[in-house]
Amino acid sequence: MSTVSQQLEERVAILEAEVASLKNKLEVVALPTKPWWERIAGTFADNSAYDEAMQLGREYRESLRSASVESRDA
Repeated sequence: MSTVSQQLEERVAILEAEVASLKNKLEVVALPTKPWWERIAGTFADNSAYDEAMQLGREYRESLRSASVESRDA
């Protein structure tokens, strides 16, 4: 076997080992221990900005409902 072929085989072996290592690291990161909704549950507890945003959203949805009822009555 020529020196160039040996060097290429060694480089490919090194690259294959590195790819295997990266795949193992990705598998560890990609497997969350809990679903996302359980990880964020309680994040906004006792947060006045969140409470205000929910109230404003509720008021907006209610305004859409009342506008819809008014357009049907007209």
